[in-house]
Amino acid sequence: MKRFLYIWIGLCFLLAGMQEAGATNVPETYAEQKALADSIMEKVVFFAPFYESIIDDYRAELYIKGWVNVRRKNHLLRFLPSIFRLKKGVREYMMEMYSDLHYTAPDIYDQKVKAGIGTSSRFWELDGHLPEYFHVNIYSSTLLYDKLLSPLIDNAAKFYTYYVDSIMGEGHDRRFRIRFMPKSESYQLVGGYMVVSDHVWSVREMRFAGRSEMLRFDNLLKMGEVGTPGEFLPVHYNVNATFRFLGNIIDGSYTAVLDYKEIRQRDPSREVRRDSTKSRYDLSDSYTLRTDTSAYRRDTACFNALRPIPLSPHERTLYDDFFMHRDTLLYQRKPKNKNLEFWGQIGDALVSRYTVDLAQMGSVRCSPLINPFLLSYGGSNGLAYRQEFKYNRLFTGDRLLRIVPKLGYSFKRKEFYWSISSDFDYWPRKRAALHVNVGNDNRIYSSDVLDDLKAIPDSLFDFNQIHLDYFKDLYLHIRNSWEVVNGLTLDVGLSMHRRTEANRSNFQMIYPNMPNVMSATVSSPYPGFDASLLKKFRHTYNSFAPCVCVIWTPGQYYYMSGDRKINLRSKYPTVSVNWERGISGVINSTGKYERIEVDFQHNIHLGLMRDIYYRIGWGAFTNQKELYFVDFANLAHSNLPVGWNDEIGGVFQLLDGRWYNSSRKYIRAHFTYEAPFLLMRHLRKYAKYVLNERLYLNALHVPHLNPYVEVGYGIGTHIFDFGVFTSFANWEYQEIGVKFTFELFNR
Repeated sequence: MKRFLYIWIGLCFLLAGMQEAGATNVPETYAEQKALADSIMEKVVFFAPFYESIIDDYRAELYIKGWVNVRRKNHLLRFLPSIFRLKKGVREYMMEMYSDLHYTAPDIYDQKVKAGIGTSSRFWELDGHLPEYFHVNIYSSTLLYDKLLSPLIDNAAKFYTYYVDSIMGEGHDRRFRIRFMPKSESYQLVGGYMVVSDHVWSVREMRFAGRSEMLRFDNLLKMGEVGTPGEFLPVHYNVNATFRFLGNIIDGSYTAVLDYKEIRQRDPSREVRRDSTKSRYDLSDSYTLRTDTSAYRRDTACFNALRPIPLSPHERTLYDDFFMHRDTLLYQRKPKNKNLEFWGQIGDALVSRYTVDLAQMGSVRCSPLINPFLLSYGGSNGLAYRQEFKYNRLFTGDRLLRIVPKLGYSFKRKEFYWSISSDFDYWPRKRAALHVNVGNDNRIYSSDVLDDLKAIPDSLFDFNQIHLDYFKDLYLHIRNSWEVVNGLTLDVGLSMHRRTEANRSNFQMIYPNMPNVMSATVSSPYPGFDASLLKKFRHTYNSFAPCVCVIWTPGQYYYMSGDRKINLRSKYPTVSVNWERGISGVINSTGKYERIEVDFQHNIHLGLMRDIYYRIGWGAFTNQKELYFVDFANLAHSNLPVGWNDEIGGVFQLLDGRWYNSSRKYIRAHFTYEAPFLLMRHLRKYAKYVLNERLYLNALHVPHLNPYVEVGYGIGTHIFDFGVFTSFANWEYQEIGVKFTFELFNR
């Protein structure tokens, strides 16, 4: 309340002052233009936070018209999974989309598509990010869903240079055209101009151009007029974009028009009374289904009635050619060559991302089988390749079945990995689901090795000098998750492992003047030897363990999409307690143990694309009897690492995988700081390619590592992620390593 009062008092003083003194002519020198622009921008930046939050809610009809021209292409275009399937001989494509748009403060956009038409069934939509170019609050500190730093941020002078280009109008309707330019080349900064109204210091028009991922874009927004309900909202968009990659050039041009049906401004003098029966964390009023399939229209007659701006003659020609060609194909179908068709489908699978619709049985989404962007390199994993498929089927009541097979190969360890994860959300309103995971995990050694490791002094410890008997691990995890109350989830399940010797042992006993092979079931012919000892040696060990996990996130925001509860965010940390108890004698299981782990992690958003992430964990195996395997749930070695968001930095990049199973207890801690313009800003030649930067600090305490520390620095680009890490063990330097993953089209 006080914040708004102070802003309005300041506004009154500024209005009184500017009515008496205002610039009438454009300054002649650049220094004068810059000084005037800085003076104006000081006022614009001052009022931007107020204008950013002045709109509490609006509903509008959004019409988007798009045109795409394939200016240049080659065979490499087929390898790009985000590009729609081009038609032979066709260079230009059209699309139109009509939607209901609902906005709720602070930054929630729900777009429900009602009608769509186009000359391609899989139209290229700026790599799937088309909506963000039409969901812009120009007074916000960031643009395009937190990708760009706005020229209206409070410390904008640190990143941008301004000068007055022209002054338009007279008296009460004077407007300033102000150019803004980034002080350094970067993906997070844009260049362009804005038109600012005198006295009220609100923006009438803004044009900003820059780069996002593989695109070069130019976005023009026109705002409502001063004094109208839409003064602080965009009413018209023009977006031009160019996609360039490996000699391929595709141009796109989009026009959007908004027709506001309801605008509700925030009134600080009146508190909106919420429904007392509804949780304050429920944001369902701001979210609905994105597409109303029952109302979705695709016919031209519908668009002729809805279209707010007419088609140009060239656009009508594109539609006429498309419909004429489609009708001609109905009468001139060529006989199919099944052999060519089969190999054509195989070729598509090798180089294209595709989705297979199985009628009433769901859909399968597959990434290309030949894709260099599925390769990764890490200090502890070496070179690795991954591939995955996704099957989804939606049932009545928003119940959902997901099956995700994954394949991978580690070239360093020469090991093949596979897994199948399946989830059935049978009660989506309570986030209740049955999860079944099966696959093979990292090779592991038994708990007997831990006793041997204890006797080795830290100064002499070297894994490479120790003989470790490894076991292959085949696992089956079954668990049921249920959100008891908002933010509190209970998981109950079973964990089963079948661990088999990697190099099978051959138990032989040689006696003088006796047969050289003896079974343990035969009584010992050698005095003083107990043949039952051979029973302790096994080729295979099974484990059967019930497990319980409790996860709590206070202040969990969510919304309901039909019967499905979708969790969003929380400003509080997430705490989890994981317990598992090994039971012997069930399904030939061996060994008794108890495992308990506690994990604490928190992601803090600092604004302006800056985040802090920290994670603290502890775990221990207790009540051990007989042989078992130290296999923690939270402290685990990922055999096939993914990219930038691999557990949000909560992993050790250089730690040998054998350390994860070398102790019955551990304490871990991770800290990550993410922001643009950290170190690369000093290297302006290369900084323009960097999307974000990270600083890492990881620590682990186990026997023989007191402690283990990793310090790292990473950069993320639109093509790859790269990080360099330095490790220290017992406060002594160990090594420097890197992590590299291709991320093109995977963000």
